[in-house]
Order: sequence, then C-alpha cells, then structure tokens
Amino acid sequence: MDLSHAMDFTGRAVLVTGGTRNLGAATARAFLAAGADVMVCGRGSPAAPPSAGGRSAAFRAADLRDPAAAAALVAATAERFGRLDVLVNNAGGSPDADAATVSPRFVEKVVALNLLAPFFTAQAAYRVMREQPDGGSVINIGSVSAHSPQPGTAAYSAAKAGLLGLTRALALEWAPRVRVNHITVGPVRTENAAALYGDDDGAAVAGIVPLGRLAEPDDVARACLWLASSHSSYVSGADLAVHGGGEIPARQVVRRNSL
Repeated sequence: MDLSHAMDFTGRAVLVTGGTRNLGAATARAFLAAGADVMVCGRGSPAAPPSAGGRSAAFRAADLRDPAAAAALVAATAERFGRLDVLVNNAGGSPDADAATVSPRFVEKVVALNLLAPFFTAQAAYRVMREQPDGGSVINIGSVSAHSPQPGTAAYSAAKAGLLGLTRALALEWAPRVRVNHITVGPVRTENAAALYGDDDGAAVAGIVPLGRLAEPDDVARACLWLASSHSSYVSGADLAVHGGGEIPARQVVRRNSL
C-alpha cells in the first residue's frame, strides 16, 4: 500500500473546535500546513485566525453547548468546503472548584462544554461524513484527568471520563464509515501555563513527567494529523496517550530526591 501521500490533506476539510488559540490553533495550523481547508470556531472572534503556508483558517462564532449551534457550524463548514473529512473536538476546559461547594450551574456548564458539546458536534459531523465515499474521522481531545483526577477537578474529570467512553461507543456505532479516536493529553505549555502550573513556568510539573517537560501544542497537533491520516486507517476507538509517559509515582519521586 502506497502511503507516501498519507499526510497530504489537500482537498480535505477539517473542523477544529476551540481552534483560535493554544492547542486548537496549533492543530489548525498543522492541518493548514498539510494542505487542508480548515474551519475553526470559538465564542469570540480572534484577532486573526490561525494561518500557515500563506493560508488561513475560516472562522465561525459558535457556542457548541447548544445543539443547534453545533449543527449549524458543521453545516456551514460542509457548505463552505463542499465536504467534511475531519472533526477535532478540542474545545473544553474548566477552572478548579471545590466539589463540596460548587454550584449545580457550574457543574452543568463544565459537563456541557467537555462532554455534551463534543457529542452534539460529532453527531452533526457524522451525518455529513457517512454520505461521503471516504467517510471521515473524529478526534476527541481528552485529558489525563479522565484517568487520574486531581483535587478541584471533579466535574471536569467526570466529563472527560465520559468523553473517553463516548469515543469508544461512537467508534462501535459508526464503523466502518467514520473512525472515532481519543487523545489523552497531559500538561501542555500554553500562553496561560503560569496560571495553570505556577510561576516557575511549569518546571515543577515537568519534573514529575517521565520525559521531563510539558507537552508543546505541536506534540498534540501531530498526533491529530496521524489519527486523521491513512497511516491510522485501522485505528478506531483508540485512546492515544500524549502525556510524556504520564506521571512518575510519588514513591519514585521521593526515592529519586533522596539520592
């Protein structure tokens, strides 16, 4: 099988949710550089859309927690490019909150953004992809919190665990027309890394990652390219770990620091 052009996405259309900054923007740029037509979305317009190789992504404002907005975004993408080959469900996140005192409204919003919105968007994308000769690919951006929750992340961790379960369920239901995969992402160096990981620019967090550093957004973007390409044509329902080896167990950290 000739895979020499597997990473050439010329003529293919990609939708990246939350694609205007950080990890989403890096993913949009990676697909643009590979030749794809790219749509990104966010709740507010960016100063400039992601661009690469002299080409820019299209942008549409959307709150994907609303099923109608998710469907309209997918429809607009398919209408603009004439098809939809790849959906990257990247939009998500949550501030830390005390599970004992957090409000019901907060929990609802976190679950809606991190679980329901990807479901609604994937559902709309499937209706387009199933009619295409080559089907399509859905990639859900998850978190290590789905596997190893941290204090203050109860609602977020539950939603991300649900996203992993959703990935596996959709991979079963939508095969063979549409492949559905999941990426477990660890700590990522972004523009707000200091707010997330401390004033040391993430050095302390990097110290407990086996590979010794935070992920760069491009690390995850390249994983998305692979999952969307023909290199992974027999991969569906997978959970691809892009987390630098996870987290070093506490007993090993203690032992290492005592040497």
